[in-house]
Amino acid sequence: MRLALKILMVAGLSLVILLPLLLIRSVIHDRQRFRAEAVERIALSEAGRQAVAAPVLVVPYIETVAVEETDARGRVTGVANRERRGRWLFFPETAQLSGTIAPYTRRLGLHEVRMYGLTGQMTAEFDVRIPDEAADAVAPRRIGRPYLSYGIADVRGLRGTPRLRIDDAPVTVEQGAGDEMGAGLHALLAPVISGRTLRLRSAFEFELAGSTSLAVVPLAGDTRVTLDSPWPHPQFNGRFLPQASEIGADGFRAQWAVSSLASDAQRQYRQGARIDRDSAQRLLLEHGAADIDVLGVALVDPVDAYVRADRASKYGILFVLLTFAAFFMFELMRQLRIHPIQYALVGMALAIFFLLLVSLSERIAFGLAYLLASVACIGLIGVYLAAVLRSRRWGAGFAAMLALLYAALYGLLVSEDNALVLGAGLLFVILSAVMLLTRRVDWYALGAPARVATPPLS
Repeated sequence: MRLALKILMVAGLSLVILLPLLLIRSVIHDRQRFRAEAVERIALSEAGRQAVAAPVLVVPYIETVAVEETDARGRVTGVANRERRGRWLFFPETAQLSGTIAPYTRRLGLHEVRMYGLTGQMTAEFDVRIPDEAADAVAPRRIGRPYLSYGIADVRGLRGTPRLRIDDAPVTVEQGAGDEMGAGLHALLAPVISGRTLRLRSAFEFELAGSTSLAVVPLAGDTRVTLDSPWPHPQFNGRFLPQASEIGADGFRAQWAVSSLASDAQRQYRQGARIDRDSAQRLLLEHGAADIDVLGVALVDPVDAYVRADRASKYGILFVLLTFAAFFMFELMRQLRIHPIQYALVGMALAIFFLLLVSLSERIAFGLAYLLASVACIGLIGVYLAAVLRSRRWGAGFAAMLALLYAALYGLLVSEDNALVLGAGLLFVILSAVMLLTRRVDWYALGAPARVATPPLS
């Protein structure tokens, strides 16, 4: 009976310790939210996630159409001529974007935000036929002045003045991507003649700042993108992965090749999908909900302190259970009496480790923060248990066991790809050790009440 009550007490204390662990996880999530707000504030003052699109040739026109006029009762009273505005959209046959992404950081309080500067060149070739007014028009039509439209999600990130050359002649770029064409820039072209074929080659050189990610909209018949960067931790996403990529300690280089046959970007663009600052925030993160197909890359931080601290806190209950189980074994094997308050104090010391970890990692490197937090908690528990267990040797042994657990947890955190197999292996080793150490224990005898000797009859 006493053994069963003790087991219930240990299980109850383990559940109680879940409360501070959950509160600590809530603190970690709050700090993550504060960091996201810092990213947004820097994006509002400098530049947010960026997206660029291959140029689109826009030819506006005005046509005269006959419209029936009605009175208040809906009766036709006559026919009047009205002007209606429209435009033709022509996409390039080929488009090539090549550029170098140079990362840098901005700080806001404790938080660092990953930014980058893109030095790029985008070339495009057009071979289009302008509709013939006489042969193709249903109504009289006047063709306006065409222009090239370049979509850029956040034009505040432009550094200096972009340079545009069309057929090797410099052309001035102007604000805005054009009427109802979204965010970006545009350049006016020479007037065109209906029924004629228009061939041109554009070369657009620019420098663009952005935060975290870059998306490219493949609007051309054949879109090719080549990006390189000294950042060694890229995350390729969007609808299309690179055709070829090289990633090393000195950075990455990636190449994409996307055909219009494999993408709905042209159809989506004709239906009104555009890129702007708001859409760029979700193009790569929630591409399933995006309005238009993109390819792209994000500069991720593999040592995100909050992500690792959150992952570490998920193992907190395991630490508590293992420590309480070891306590319980000492209590039974050495016939020690450990008070529930002593269980609770050790459990709180284990929980406070995760709060120390996240607070220190905001100011120093995560590895050093982990070392300092673990040394502090292991030292505290070791000194305390030396008194509780009435043995410095057992206190040091307990501290050594905790040190192995913390080292194993750190291995799980830094090896994200192998976390599952390492975690499963760790649990198997711990269970094996417990089973082997207790294989000769008579649990019925430990749980039975002590027998009182009966005096012999006189």
